[in-house]
Amino acid sequence: MRRSAAPSQFNPAKRPKFTAPFKDPTATSVTQRSINVLDKIADSVTGVKDVSAAENNVIQTAKIPISNVAKTFRTPLQAATTTAENNDIQTAKLPVSNVAKTFRTPLHAVTTPQQKTKSLTDSEVKAAPTSGNADGDSSLERRYLSVMWCKNSSKKHKKWEGDAILITSGRSVSLLDMEGKEIGKGTGYKSSDLLALNDDETLSVGGKLIQVMSVLTEDQFKSGKCFSAAGSTSTSSDSTARMPVPEKNTGKKFVKPLQDGQACHVVQTTSMPIKPRYDPSIPGALVMPRPSQSHQWQSNKKNLPVIDVVVDPYLSTHLRPHQREGVTFLYECVMGYRDYGGQGAILADDMGLGKTLQCISLLWTLYKQGPYGGKAVVKQALIITPGSLVKNWNQEFKKWLGTERLSVYCVSSEKRVEDFVNTSIYPVLIISYEMFVRVYDIVKQMNFDLVICDEGHRLKNTAIKTTSLIMSLPARRRVILTGTPIQNDLQEFFSIVEFCNPGVLGSSGAFRRVYEGPIVASRQPEATPAEIELGEERGSELSRLTKLFLLRRTQEINNKYLPPKCEIVVFCRPTPLQLRLYSHLLSSRMIRSCLMGKMAGAPHLICIGALKKLCNHPSLLFLKAQEADECVDDLDQDSVYSGLSSLYPDGFLPDNNDPEHSSKLKVLNSLLNDLHQHSPKENIVLVSNHTKTLDILQNFCEACNFEYCRLDGQTPTAKRQDIVSQFNSSYSKHFVFLLSSKAGGVGLNLIGASRLVLYDIDWNPANDLQAMARVWRDGQKKKVYIYRLLSTGTIEEKIYQRQISKQSLSGAVMDSKSKNDVQFSLDDLKDLFSLNERTDCDTHELLSCDCQESREPVREEEPVIRYCQLGVGVKHTQTKNLGMDELMEWKHVKNSSRFDQNWHLPGASEEISYVFWHESKS
Repeated sequence: MRRSAAPSQFNPAKRPKFTAPFKDPTATSVTQRSINVLDKIADSVTGVKDVSAAENNVIQTAKIPISNVAKTFRTPLQAATTTAENNDIQTAKLPVSNVAKTFRTPLHAVTTPQQKTKSLTDSEVKAAPTSGNADGDSSLERRYLSVMWCKNSSKKHKKWEGDAILITSGRSVSLLDMEGKEIGKGTGYKSSDLLALNDDETLSVGGKLIQVMSVLTEDQFKSGKCFSAAGSTSTSSDSTARMPVPEKNTGKKFVKPLQDGQACHVVQTTSMPIKPRYDPSIPGALVMPRPSQSHQWQSNKKNLPVIDVVVDPYLSTHLRPHQREGVTFLYECVMGYRDYGGQGAILADDMGLGKTLQCISLLWTLYKQGPYGGKAVVKQALIITPGSLVKNWNQEFKKWLGTERLSVYCVSSEKRVEDFVNTSIYPVLIISYEMFVRVYDIVKQMNFDLVICDEGHRLKNTAIKTTSLIMSLPARRRVILTGTPIQNDLQEFFSIVEFCNPGVLGSSGAFRRVYEGPIVASRQPEATPAEIELGEERGSELSRLTKLFLLRRTQEINNKYLPPKCEIVVFCRPTPLQLRLYSHLLSSRMIRSCLMGKMAGAPHLICIGALKKLCNHPSLLFLKAQEADECVDDLDQDSVYSGLSSLYPDGFLPDNNDPEHSSKLKVLNSLLNDLHQHSPKENIVLVSNHTKTLDILQNFCEACNFEYCRLDGQTPTAKRQDIVSQFNSSYSKHFVFLLSSKAGGVGLNLIGASRLVLYDIDWNPANDLQAMARVWRDGQKKKVYIYRLLSTGTIEEKIYQRQISKQSLSGAVMDSKSKNDVQFSLDDLKDLFSLNERTDCDTHELLSCDCQESREPVREEEPVIRYCQLGVGVKHTQTKNLGMDELMEWKHVKNSSRFDQNWHLPGASEEISYVFWHESKS
């Protein structure tokens, strides 16, 4: 029985209707009749005896070329033909067999592998991009094809389920989805068939049917462009840009009817031309880019005149060149001018480059102007910032715009967010992250046109409540300010990008497989040349994509605006008491048990915390040691301190903060006393991650009669800015500023001090970098000295090396830095629980530096090293793989006679084993 070409009769209400792209209904009916005839011929072509008669019958019935009919029917799968092509009716003479083949090829695989090979010319086969071996063995040649796939079935009309990438190599194929995950593979194909595979041809792979859409180059696959939707947006945008601007559809104007006895008076109305708010032709004017034709097509539906947007000269005259560039970049991003399909931006300038001023300039410009008819783009803006910076943002608005131009509302304990909702005089709301979570139900009811998140690296985890609530806001224009976009790994960077421009880098799994995995694998010491090449290609592509919406400038720009900065890393030899306690901790039963995997949870974190406290001062462990002596359970969390109390000297008290027991405190003591004596006009900032360590430093300042002020987590938010302003005042009597890096390590301007000491080290390098940038900022007049104190051979050096590794990863993606030979291996970073008692600087030995300090005679005795690694004892090696190549550009000093007198470290020569230092000159 003949198979009917009519659609299914069940459920006629949901029957899809086919509409041919003809404006003329007559032509449409002719086309439909010709398609029906074609369908009959295609299904019964084997039973036709007189082929020419059937062919002429079809052509006379349709009166249009059969090729055009086939094209029209295939419009949903291929590009639609224009009306002009369809109306170009000519008599076509095409064999019926070819008609059927053309009609069915997009939907079904009717050609055999032999027919596929014959259909390609020799030149097409040779032109196929391959990456085979040098000897030209075709069996190992590799090809990459963009395909679409569906489940293998005998249905005439296939339901394609998605796009994929097909990789052919020899006689094998592998099918990857757009997230880089393998969804099928097969082997046993003819290599000649795979080499001849071309557009619109089909192949069965692992229970799936694929159809080739295009052939990819090797560079497109290695760079990851084939997996990224953002990489292909340029073509669509270019085609859109050529579309004409729609004409304004104006109807007839309303005419008031005349009453009896009134004459007709013609009133001529003249519309005033719309001009830019500020003159764009004046010297030094900062003029924003105009929208493209495609942007006008999408956003200017009312066909308003396009005018120039000029930044207020009141602000632009104060902007430095890099800040003018930043304002322009942010404007292009939030307006949707840049080619990545979003309206978010990340301003990742280093600390002290004026990110706040750039955002204020952007907000003020969008609040008053717009490219279409001069209408403002932003009516209300939301600024979310750490609690310690709420008042700082308020002061910055007053500093640059005064109190009359723009009114901002800062949410605090005294000023509730409900008052902002009930008034319309405040276009800007400034709120802390913690307060935003508490009042989210009120904030979500408001329509903000722009959201700015200061210190946006706090949004590095999309699973936390703060990030998810901010992401739920409907505003598409989102700006993130952060000096450290990559802190620990690339997954945190993905979370920030996902908040800013959702979907621009694909899903989390796709990002991990396409970018993060190859990049991290390429930086391992055991990486193969192929992995290194693939990782570098993916890193370059990720850098190219992110540069569309991310702008980063380093502190080198500030060298010509700020005084010189000298960074000094001081390695301090542990005291005998610290060495005894450290060795006992490493040999404790708790550490041995957790290394053998006998304890649940994370007991090693307790051990790490104990070692870090010991490096700061032994008194931080004394109370725990006394409590541990009364502990019954040997595997209690405090058992790591068991037996320590007997190692303390007789008469040791918990509040004994004597510098003689801590090498770092001895170095700090020498620095503060010498600085206070020889440079009394200089002030200093002491930074720590722990409040108990700040207590020790506070007691030390009181014992030395140093005037000090303190800011930590217990300081009320309302008083923090007042403390900072008082310290920065030229009339301040405070010599020392005690700062908690957790509470005030971000955003604060402490230009009242010219020196800063980072007393301890954090696992996250971003926290340390933020804290160290508090003094080298705009307004600083003196040369800046920044000290980092590390205990030699201890866990602090290991953490420092890990920071180096993380900063190297950040540089590879953000700054497009290539992998350098001077790096640390992962094995070097695994010996956290080891103590090198005899080394002068473990980090310097890992560098294998050839500087003068390394050419001293080697000691005859073997260094005493205790290994206690998590799981396995790791032998310390001198291999350098994975790290901060910039250390090789620093100067390394071992001999105290070569210390600069401006460091003010003359009395600490015995405690200092090594110094790394580097100076940034203006």
